[in-house]
Amino acid sequence: MSSRKETFVFSPDDGVPPQVGPFAHATRLGDLVFVTGQMPTDPATGQLVEGGVVEQAEQVRANLVAVLGRLGLTLDDALQVRVYLTDFEADFAAFNERYRTWFDGPLPARTTVGVTGLAVGALVEIDLIAGR
Repeated sequence: MSSRKETFVFSPDDGVPPQVGPFAHATRLGDLVFVTGQMPTDPATGQLVEGGVVEQAEQVRANLVAVLGRLGLTLDDALQVRVYLTDFEADFAAFNERYRTWFDGPLPARTTVGVTGLAVGALVEIDLIAGR
């Protein structure tokens, strides 16, 4: 495995929302890709999408797919997924129902955490680690 770290920053033209802070959208080290937490923001407008946790989760999924796609990967390459929900009790079941549809292959490992707040007033944020 190469020890050379590479970082990647994408643009809305790549289907990825612009950064809202000092970070890369993804970092690659050898065969591992670490994708920064994606928010439910529309890349074209930079605005939070309307709707509940399912609609927001679908936008997060689209943003993750865009980042992974720029690196030749898909969600099925995910090894570990971390999900952050602002209303764990109300949204966990609905999120899980939609999340199950995101993968064609075996599910990755996952952690889901209830949090008191997320940037831009989002209901959900997701980051992941993928393998090449």
